[in-house]
Amino acid sequence: MKASEARDMSVADLRDRIAAEKSNLDTMKINHTISPLEDTSKIRKTRKDIALMITILAEKERQN
Repeated sequence: MKASEARDMSVADLRDRIAAEKSNLDTMKINHTISPLEDTSKIRKTRKDIALMITILAEKERQN
């Protein structure tokens, strides 16, 4: 996800997307523990996307 895409989302959409990505990350971690993922960089990318969305959410909430 790019920062511009996240900035276009509403606060409620960001919260929903963050929750969905966190659950997706947990699932990926569990699956990786059981049997290694083919592309482990997906875990890192998901963590970075979550951090980006949390940062933008905080910016939007500070503006209000």
